[in-house]
Amino acid sequence: MATATATTAKKAATSKSSSDYSAHHLQVLEGLEAVRKRPGMYIGSTDSRGLMHCLWEIIDNAVDEALAGECDHIEVILYKDGSVEVRDNGRGIPVDIEPRTGLTGVEVVFTKLHAGGKFGGGSYTASGGLHGVGASVVNALSSRLDVEVDRAGKTYAMSFRRGEPGYFPDVATGEKDPEHEFTPYERSSELAVVGKAKRGVTGTRVRYWADHQIFLRDARFDYDQLLSRARQTSFLVPGLTLVIRDERRLPGTPGAEGPHEETFLHDGGISEFAEFLATDPAVTDVWRLQGTGTFTETVPVLDAKGHMSPTEVERECAVDIAVRWGTGYDAKLSSFVNIIATPKGGTHVTGFEQALLKVFRKQLEVNSRRLKVGGDKPEKDDVLAGLTAVVTVRLAEPQFEGQTKEVLGTNAVRAIVAKVVETELTAMLTSTKRGEKAQAALLLEKVVAEMKSRISARLHKETQRRKNALESSSLPAKLADCRSTDVEKSELFIVEGDSALGTAKLARSSDYQALLPIRGKILNVQKASVTDMLKNAECAAIIQVIGAGSGRSFDLDAARYGKVIIMTDADVDGAHIRTLLLTLFFRYMRPLVEAGRVYAAVPPLHRIEVVNPGSKKNELIYTYSEGEMRKTVASLNKRGRNIKQPLQRYKGLGEMDADQLAETTMDPRHRTLRRVTLKDAELAERMFDLLMGNDVGPRKDFIVESAAGLDRERIDA
Repeated sequence: MATATATTAKKAATSKSSSDYSAHHLQVLEGLEAVRKRPGMYIGSTDSRGLMHCLWEIIDNAVDEALAGECDHIEVILYKDGSVEVRDNGRGIPVDIEPRTGLTGVEVVFTKLHAGGKFGGGSYTASGGLHGVGASVVNALSSRLDVEVDRAGKTYAMSFRRGEPGYFPDVATGEKDPEHEFTPYERSSELAVVGKAKRGVTGTRVRYWADHQIFLRDARFDYDQLLSRARQTSFLVPGLTLVIRDERRLPGTPGAEGPHEETFLHDGGISEFAEFLATDPAVTDVWRLQGTGTFTETVPVLDAKGHMSPTEVERECAVDIAVRWGTGYDAKLSSFVNIIATPKGGTHVTGFEQALLKVFRKQLEVNSRRLKVGGDKPEKDDVLAGLTAVVTVRLAEPQFEGQTKEVLGTNAVRAIVAKVVETELTAMLTSTKRGEKAQAALLLEKVVAEMKSRISARLHKETQRRKNALESSSLPAKLADCRSTDVEKSELFIVEGDSALGTAKLARSSDYQALLPIRGKILNVQKASVTDMLKNAECAAIIQVIGAGSGRSFDLDAARYGKVIIMTDADVDGAHIRTLLLTLFFRYMRPLVEAGRVYAAVPPLHRIEVVNPGSKKNELIYTYSEGEMRKTVASLNKRGRNIKQPLQRYKGLGEMDADQLAETTMDPRHRTLRRVTLKDAELAERMFDLLMGNDVGPRKDFIVESAAGLDRERIDA
């Protein structure tokens, strides 16, 4: 009876739930309301990345004018009040009435989704802002947006608050603030004429305040990102001047002391861009691979009656690629569609890489006897090693995967790019000109060397997997391994020298802490080849003990330890050894760094022994810098405490006893670890190349410039 009652109640609840869910529960979000409700659909996120994406949308609109040949000057100003302004000298947004909506062109652009001049192909043959949501989305996500347009000898202006057009009385005074009184237009909007423009002067100025109801409070415009994007755009659009001005006075930025301005103008195009991106000595000059191709696609086109009808149209795709090989081992490939960066690639990158591999396989086959290739074939990574490439394509209405435009999806582009690369690169590699012929020979030899190194590394990798208890004898004899097989808990300490190893063995917890000693300074792998690195006993031991392989074959899941901790002396030599080890991890085990599993131990510099009266045990205080030591000593003296002299200054880990080392450096309950992070791979690459690379000149300049900030008390003399 109870079961029947429960069943009846369940059916009744289900019936009630179904009847309660009806059409009036459905929401239809119209216009900019949808953007404010789901901003992530349009800009990806509401943190600093989303804030920067909004800025790119406005800048890209100005750059599209430059691509159309109508603009040669763009200015971006970051104001102290958190707003940003983008100015250009393009044609200016149309100010006349758009017939379908009855609104001015300015209001259509800033309030209507999927509206703009880039759909039909009449105004822009190739552009970056393609979805018609850029300016309107920025407007919807701004607490205030002001736009001024110079056209036909007049200056027009319109203001918006969270996407709604209206009037701010402060427009006339110039003291603009999004919190000032705002009067929305009730009957019809007004595009006001606020001044006169000089004859022949046109352009657009957009200033907006990001809405903190939408964006996180700590979201900030990234000045370095802005500079990088401006520099990149100036390479991609030769002759375009971009000015970036920062008036925020933020600490840690170049404009901390006052307004800071930087100007970018490059006439060399992507050849100059490739030279800028490359950091290693050249094997070849910058080669330009250029060509065009056509394809047809069926697209819906808006007819005169406002109906969408499928129409077959012929498109032209222009391909322009700059390639340059150097002596390094990493590849740097930047791709763009209509100057919009596609960091996740797409069909144009796929076509480029496929053609690259096809051409080199054919050329190595033709020259196999001279190059002693044997029966092996190069893989993609062998060809990409040392390559710096800038891949650009221009076409009308490309298909992107998502509004953030990070991946090109137009399928026909792949075959066009592949054909251009195959034709042009084959011509360069088979050229009879003396200079090009010599470079081609060096390049083919480099690819063969990379192929052979890969094969050697693959064989080496077979012995680098985690060994079980029966196979543990294959690990280096000097490894003092831990008993635990739980990767999450286990730690590997890389210790400087055998003397420190002896103390560390007594200080560690052998359940989960393993020790690997190294003898002094290991090989500088930034300068060495893969083969030299694998031959080096210390580097090979580290790779073997971690057990996840190296380079392109590195498998993070196979790593034997959850933490890898570099424990070196707190002196200059210790810092150098730590830098050499970090270079090894960055160059050949980068996923370990990216996952945040590499740490640096922080041993103390001083031990202060405070004498207690009577039989009470003396108190030990450890300090980790000269400043901390002086401050501690001064505080103890002020309180009348007696300090045993002389203070102990640790010059090496071997000077500590096991209890001291455990308490200060190894015991998780008391120690301090510095996690090695990798926020910007490109910046880290440049810094490692500066500090550890072959080019001495920039390193010398860095040392001279940094000498003034050196703490001389830290030098042992």
